[in-house]
Amino acid sequence: MISRVESAAATRRALLDAAAALLDTGGPDAVTLRAVGARAGVTRGAPYRHFPDKDSLLTTIAAEALERLADQAQAVRADPHLPPAGRLQRALSTLMTIGRRRPHLYRLMFTTPAGDPAAIHAASRAAGRAMEEFLAIVGDLIGTRHAHRFAALLLTSAHGIADLEASGHLSPDKWHLTAEELISTLISMIDQQVHSG
Repeated sequence: MISRVESAAATRRALLDAAAALLDTGGPDAVTLRAVGARAGVTRGAPYRHFPDKDSLLTTIAAEALERLADQAQAVRADPHLPPAGRLQRALSTLMTIGRRRPHLYRLMFTTPAGDPAAIHAASRAAGRAMEEFLAIVGDLIGTRHAHRFAALLLTSAHGIADLEASGHLSPDKWHLTAEELISTLISMIDQQVHSG
């Protein structure tokens, strides 16, 4: 027999999955507590028992995505078959893949969290963990002394590349290279600058 706690956890999971699906298909405007409840097949009041408002629900979705990103970065960093530059390339490619496949989620992950304090705390903690993993990957390539500066450069560049690609302004026909080739060039330039100076 399923316990009340297990039932509540299952309902919460169904609500989060329904909200993520609505976000993917229609963006944040498509995510209303009523629509999420209907999609999850729960009573009309169920979403309100788990999330005080839409912002808290969206922030929880972002927190989960950031935790997954941190887990992926941790796995990439631990891969003994990849050299440091390859790990950095893989980490940035993972991030850009989210931007390609789930653009609404990608933007939500980098939006200032809103909602109830617990959701904001979870999202901030997840973002911090993802950042620590990324900084460690950058540090493995160029050393910790320069990690923050070049991690910021790489991350802002990856965001710009992802945005240009999403808007169609970074087509291979126009520029004769892929987003991954741009990232690889950037990593190589940073590596050369740090190790030649």
